[in-house]
Amino acid sequence: MNDNNFFYLGEDLGMGANKLYGAPGGLQVLSQVATNGNQHLMNSTGLRQRQRPLEIKTEQGSAYIGEGAHDYGRPVENLSFDSLIGAQNRSPLLYGSLTRYQQQYGPINQPVVMMVGMPLQMMSGETAKEIANQVRQWLKGVHTWQADGQEQRVEIAEVKLTPQPVGALFDYVLDETAKFIPERASLLKEEVGILSVGFNTLEMLVVRDRAPVERFTVGQTVGVRRLLELVNPAGVYSLGELDIALRAGHLDIESALPVWAREVNGEIEKRWGTALKRFARVIVVGGGALLLKDALTRQFNGKAVLSDEPVLSIARGLYKLLMMKK
Repeated sequence: MNDNNFFYLGEDLGMGANKLYGAPGGLQVLSQVATNGNQHLMNSTGLRQRQRPLEIKTEQGSAYIGEGAHDYGRPVENLSFDSLIGAQNRSPLLYGSLTRYQQQYGPINQPVVMMVGMPLQMMSGETAKEIANQVRQWLKGVHTWQADGQEQRVEIAEVKLTPQPVGALFDYVLDETAKFIPERASLLKEEVGILSVGFNTLEMLVVRDRAPVERFTVGQTVGVRRLLELVNPAGVYSLGELDIALRAGHLDIESALPVWAREVNGEIEKRWGTALKRFARVIVVGGGALLLKDALTRQFNGKAVLSDEPVLSIARGLYKLLMMKK
């Protein structure tokens, strides 16, 4: 492929945030969607006015997306894996993310080649092939939408899929020009653990000599959402509202954090156990990794390496992998 003819993007389809990374850089857009938000208050004396979230309009209707969306309409929270194969609340997130990316880095005029990271559960089992086809069918083609009333158009020419933790591995071993970092390249010949603590899932992948070791590879739904559920047992707040409070440092997690940490460590112990001694390195990524940094460092006996960009690491690695293989 000619570099000038295509725009290359890595996309991490996260339940907490949709992450994109390309040559200009990366960004994340919180995976919050709200519909039916058509009733707006006029400016009110004595009340602080906030900027409304981005509004995405398609043939299917309109929705707010991103941070604060749940304050302006009916929250849509679908954390099932079906939501990643083109369900109604995913298209607005994709379009919102592409809109924000272009607002920050400039218009995407070339057809896009996209490497998409998928949860491990969706990349294995009897339905994996069918799911992969559905994702490609949803993403590939010409997409048109309105963002805050402005017409938008992006063509996605090619879609490649891989498990999300693979992005973290190649982010660690490749530099920004998609060349192997000499002191890290040898890891691809050894046994390496990759741990991604995302919003919805805890994903564990082990790679030996560039091939997955399936008995050590699993995804479990004990990501950051589990922590938020522990502090919100009555379901008074949406997960999106709690996520914003957590990111802002306004959520009291003092008592819930140790409980969640034990659950996460328990899942790691159950799957990896004494095999941890075999791993040359454990690469740790995801927003939840920042919260669990101390607990994970102790469990991995100094073998853990936290990415310098734990939230964007997977998307950045997917972009690097695209560039290496083109």
